[in-house]
Amino acid sequence: MTEHFPSKIGLSQQFSCSYLPEQQEQLLVILDPSCYTPARFEGLLELGFRRSGDQIYRPHCPKCSACQSMRIPAKRFIASKSQKRKFKKAINDFSVTVSHKERDEYYPLYEKYISLRHSDGSMYPPNRLQYESFLFCHWLPITFLELWHESKLIAVAVTDTMPNSLSAIYTFFDPDYEQYSLGNVMIMVQIDHATKLDKDFVYLGYQIDSCKKMRYKSQFLPSQRFVNDVWIDQVS
Repeated sequence: MTEHFPSKIGLSQQFSCSYLPEQQEQLLVILDPSCYTPARFEGLLELGFRRSGDQIYRPHCPKCSACQSMRIPAKRFIASKSQKRKFKKAINDFSVTVSHKERDEYYPLYEKYISLRHSDGSMYPPNRLQYESFLFCHWLPITFLELWHESKLIAVAVTDTMPNSLSAIYTFFDPDYEQYSLGNVMIMVQIDHATKLDKDFVYLGYQIDSCKKMRYKSQFLPSQRFVNDVWIDQVS
């Protein structure tokens, strides 16, 4: 690791965890302005940090360590037979495009996704301010990997771009196409995009084994988890 732990760090108040409601969540928040560049942020990703909007943070919960950063070594990824089948079907039926600017179609798709797929979560009901403050960032280049069914936008993977890696921020898709497993497909689209750009890693955020909604990430192998401040290979 090339990045040192920043000296200017804040600690948030405790609040109820949105993934494990019985737990209290607390965050370390980066306060040093010099950290807010793609290269410095990439070093912080290696230390288990992540971004939400313009803010860089890492869980620092008083009684829980369930959140483990997860990344895919893009050039070593081997899709399972099921993943290959889903990816091939989606690529045959739809088209992938890359955009570096937000489109008007994004927010209606996001709103539909949250309303129909996550009406029991902390992001419901959706609104534009929440959407913008969560997904977008003023100091980092963002790539939007899109999936289109002819002229209809059906999925967007919001992806941060750093010198040697990509970071998957959030994917939203049309629930009418749920049978295509678009959440999993868009992770493979990000991994494929990373290999084309010769990036080393795709960061997938935090894996929480005890949270059912998060378990899908563990299906992508080989992967690495950040456990006790060390990246550990996961092959099964």
